[in-house]
Amino acid sequence: MNEERWNRLMTAAGLAQSSSCFHSLLAAYSEKHRHYHTVSHIDAMLGNLDAAGELAANPCEIEIAIWFHDAIYKPFSKTNEHDSADWAQDFLSKAGYNGKGIDTIHGLIMATLHGSKLVTADEELIVDIDLCILGAEEEIYDQFEVNIRKEYRLVPKPLYKKKRKEILNMFLTRDRIYNTEQFYDLYENSARANLSRTIATL
Repeated sequence: MNEERWNRLMTAAGLAQSSSCFHSLLAAYSEKHRHYHTVSHIDAMLGNLDAAGELAANPCEIEIAIWFHDAIYKPFSKTNEHDSADWAQDFLSKAGYNGKGIDTIHGLIMATLHGSKLVTADEELIVDIDLCILGAEEEIYDQFEVNIRKEYRLVPKPLYKKKRKEILNMFLTRDRIYNTEQFYDLYENSARANLSRTIATL
């Protein structure tokens, strides 16, 4: 996350520069209780968007959604995505972005709940980008699991293991984890291997 990229995004979206919003987002992703949902996660997603930009119908709106999608992150909250989407909606509305675009970005953020039906190709793409970590190399994936556990460190170990298995199995039992052919080809097999290996050790 750097302000130069944020400024380019604002220009591409036809919006005025907003240093205050950038620094608010940076502060949010730098909160001490975060270990995975951090600046590094956003940077990784932006990099994956850059690499797959040709798949995006509206890369600008996907990028805005990426910047905001985990802006509100409280481990025990059930409304993180909705609260993050509302923050984006409020910012964009005050900045004068078009109403249809605001609704689209709100929907893109809500798609990262990973439980709702995906409606558009851009929703499929942002979900695939968000899930790239599942198909990462073993060492990187294992550190992801360590970092998620740190974020839920207050959860007793037996309960954490039970809930974590349920979440990982939810992905593993899908016909396919990745929606787009590009991400499926790149990550599907390694994601299934990582998930199976982790479930077996929980």
